[in-house]
Amino acid sequence: MSSSVINISEHLSCPLGFGHYNAVDICILETVVIVLLTFLIIAGNLTVIFVFHCAPLLHHYTTSYFIQTMAYADLFVGVSCLVPTLSLLHYSTGVHESLTCQVFGYIISVLKSVSMACLACISVDRYLAITKPLSYNQLVTPCRLRICIVLIWIYSCLIFLPSFFGWGKPGYHGDIFEWCATSWLTNAYFTGFIVCLLYAPAAFVICFTYFHIFKICRQHTKEINDRRARFPSHEVDAAGETGHSPDRRYAMVLFRITSVFYMLWLPYIIYFLLESSRVLENPALSFLTTWLAISNSFCNCVIYSLSNSVFRLGLRRLSETICSSC
Repeated sequence: MSSSVINISEHLSCPLGFGHYNAVDICILETVVIVLLTFLIIAGNLTVIFVFHCAPLLHHYTTSYFIQTMAYADLFVGVSCLVPTLSLLHYSTGVHESLTCQVFGYIISVLKSVSMACLACISVDRYLAITKPLSYNQLVTPCRLRICIVLIWIYSCLIFLPSFFGWGKPGYHGDIFEWCATSWLTNAYFTGFIVCLLYAPAAFVICFTYFHIFKICRQHTKEINDRRARFPSHEVDAAGETGHSPDRRYAMVLFRITSVFYMLWLPYIIYFLLESSRVLENPALSFLTTWLAISNSFCNCVIYSLSNSVFRLGLRRLSETICSSC
């Protein structure tokens, strides 16, 4: 048993800071975590993409544009995670470690920026759908949605570009690549730049829109209950059920996705700020917060499949199609 563990450890690249104790167990554990997350992220987001193509009812929501964009971004996150997986297993990537580290950190940061911006746009879309129902179709058109998605990708690519010119890390803490941990340091000014232009605006927009969405829905529910108390008839019940109820349910689904996103990313952002300020540097904490944030790419699939009945119907049809073909 001990000889087999030693043979495994010879093929693993232990991150900086973990080599002083239980090196074999830590390296194996990290490899298992990263490989498992990579598989789950790729499989889950491929499922979401296929379900959206197989369920036409999902395209009735304008937010499907943003959700599919998030699914593709999360899928690319999973594919990008193959790089640290191969690095841990000591497979050569064919390029210099510093370039591999920079490109990987940049790509991961851009992809998660796309997800964050899409969540903000989804909240704005739901806000317009509830506050301006009569003019919503004129305000939100497929052409404008596509332009918005293109702008999200361009903005996300540009905001992290200064990291290639020596102005700090884009956000990934180099637990896997030694060069990242020793030579590529975070910068407080660059971190503040990212927070001010990405994290803070997205969080403010999401908090503002969902606060007003649920406030309006609560007022609407109160009005419906008052009408039912005054005029207990089937007409009032029918009018109430066809009001904001579907919008509120769908907004709750999107709110759950957004809440889980920020719960998983908040420890990462806090550690990122502390490390940039040279207040805290801990390789174990860096690894945990980084991969906890990356795990959100799989959580989106789970939340959407459990919360949306139309998505579950599309998933069942996709499963039946696959089973019948087999």
